Amino acid sequence: MWFRVDNRLIHGQIIEAWLPYTGARHLIVANDALARDSLRQRIVELAVPQRVVTHFIVVSDLPATLNACGDESFVLFANCQDARRACCAGIGMEVLNMGNLHYSPEKIRLSPHIALSPQDREDLLFIQSNFVQLDFRSIPTEKVRSCHEHLL
Repeated sequence: MWFRVDNRLIHGQIIEAWLPYTGARHLIVANDALARDSLRQRIVELAVPQRVVTHFIVVSDLPATLNACGDESFVLFANCQDARRACCAGIGMEVLNMGNLHYSPEKIRLSPHIALSPQDREDLLFIQSNFVQLDFRSIPTEKVRSCHEHLL
């Protein structure tokens, strides 16, 4: 089971790198807005290989969905707040991969692909306090970088 925060959700890195790396058979997008947007779902789903079943769910449905899908699941969150909500719901994440969070002026840039707002930082500290390891990588072949403690 793999968990990732990536505001782009489903895109090339997920399809070409992460799904093969993890061997996931279920791609679960836990995002309230996308779960309610069937047109966007149909468009995004076109990129997903047929061997992978895609689930678009509200974050509160994640425990039941994971129970049904099992360990061969790859869960995508659009933001740190959704990941924190999943953590609060009792989802047992060992590792949370931080894939991409776009930069904006009020954010602190940790890497070329991760910029954190004050709320993101608070959410990640909460998640980390629940014994979740943070893994800052865009693609699986990158060197694993754990928490940037000096910035969190």
